[in-house]
Amino acid sequence: MNPLKYTLLTEIQGRMQAELIESYLEAHGIDVELIQESVGQHAYPVTVDGLGRVQIFVPSRFIQTAKDLLKRFES
Repeated sequence: MNPLKYTLLTEIQGRMQAELIESYLEAHGIDVELIQESVGQHAYPVTVDGLGRVQIFVPSRFIQTAKDLLKRFES
């Protein structure tokens, strides 16, 4: 992931929800990169003290479209 080409869309708690959003955006043609603290996703998935926080990045050129789709997804 080139940080200059990707923009943070949102941060959420929980890998499962992040993967649902990822699938939804990818179904609409938007590439997604999920970033999570490695301790929070491996041996014992936890959501304490930010360990379960997942950052969702999308290509910068699609950020507005992704924001609109995220609003639709959440409603």
